[in-house]
Amino acid sequence: MAAGQSRSSNQLVVPQANQALNQLKYEVAQELGIQIPQDGYMGWMATRDAGAIGGNITRRLVQIAEQQLSGGATR
Repeated sequence: MAAGQSRSSNQLVVPQANQALNQLKYEVAQELGIQIPQDGYMGWMATRDAGAIGGNITRRLVQIAEQQLSGGATR
């Protein structure tokens, strides 16, 4: 398996979003002070760190969706 690829069977509904989601992963990790390995393999990361990244990505995606549904108004 090449670096940066996962074994996940999840498929994106919008494949073009892959790059944006990957960028979001790095932004969230940086904000949390978590270093993502250079080779992209996250299998050696602590579960707590991976969960924190995933949870914050989900939180941010929900915020984006709420803003879009409300017509772009921010709280």
